[in-house]
Amino acid sequence: MKKWLVALAGVLLTFTLAGCGNSTVATTSGGKVTESAYYDSLKKTSSGTSILQQMILNKVLEKEYGKDVSDKEVTKQYDTYKAQYGSSFSSVLSQNSMTKTSFKAELRSNLLLKAAVKDYSDLSTSAVNKQWEAYQPTITVQRIQVAKESDAKDIIKQLDEQKTAKKLTDKFTALAKEKSTDTTSASTGGTLSPFNNTDTTLTAEFKKAAFDLKQGKYTTTPVKTASGYDVILSVKNAGKGKKADHTSDLKEQIVTETMADSTKLQKIVGKVLKKGNVSIKDKDLKDVLSSYLSSSSSSAK
Repeated sequence: MKKWLVALAGVLLTFTLAGCGNSTVATTSGGKVTESAYYDSLKKTSSGTSILQQMILNKVLEKEYGKDVSDKEVTKQYDTYKAQYGSSFSSVLSQNSMTKTSFKAELRSNLLLKAAVKDYSDLSTSAVNKQWEAYQPTITVQRIQVAKESDAKDIIKQLDEQKTAKKLTDKFTALAKEKSTDTTSASTGGTLSPFNNTDTTLTAEFKKAAFDLKQGKYTTTPVKTASGYDVILSVKNAGKGKKADHTSDLKEQIVTETMADSTKLQKIVGKVLKKGNVSIKDKDLKDVLSSYLSSSSSSAK
C-alpha cells in the first residue's frame, strides 16, 4: 500500500496541483519552465500521484473529522517529539526537509486519519474482549544483551549476589554499560523505552519474559532471542489488573493496530474517500484513487 502520510515538506508540496497556468516557475539560459509544464511532468510520477492522493484525502478528512482534532492536540504531539529529540530537534527537521509548520501539518494529517480509523473500527464489547486476551500494560525494563549464553549466566550470577534493591539496580546498570551488545540501550544502563503488547520492535520471546516479571525482579535464566541472550530487569510493571480499568486502552490498541494493518487501513481510506464525493477533473488522473475506492467495497466495520 502506498504511504498516505507523505512528508508534508519540500518543493513538491509547495506546488498547487489545481489551477496551473503558464506562470513561470524557473528561467534558464535554455528557456523557462512553466507551471503547466511542471504539472504535466509531475503528475506522471509516483511522487506526484502520492501527493495528489494525500491532498485529496486530507481535504476529505478535514471536512469529516476536522472538528475532532484540535490545535492543542497537534501541539501536544509536536512538543512530545521536540522533547524526545531535545537540542537536535531543529537539525532533525532540517535533515528531513521539514519546518515546524510542515511537521505540524503532518501530525494533524495523521490525527485526522486516526479519527477516521476510530470511526470505522470495530470497538464492540466482543472486540474489546478479544483485545483483552493479548493485552499487557505499558512496562519499563532494563536489558543486558550478550552473544553467549555463558556470559548471560555469569551476569545473572553477579546479580544474585546483590543483597538490596538499590545494589541490584546499580549493578545491573553498570553491567549493561560494560557488557551489553545492544549499544543503543547500553548507554542508558540498559533502559528501554516503555512498551506494551502492541510493540513490534522487540521479539516475542523478549516481550513474554519481560511481561512475566514482577516489578523489581530479573530473569533468572538467559532469554534466547535472534540477537543473542538477554537478561531483563523489570523496572515498572503495575500488572494487568482488571479489564474494566483498561477499556479505553484496549480501544486505543485496536485503533493503533488497525492503523498498522495496510489492508484494513486501505479499506477505511476507500470508505472515507467515497463519502467525500471526490471527482477527478484531469482525465489523465481519473484512476488515481481506483485501488482505494475498489478496496472499500468489502466492509471494514
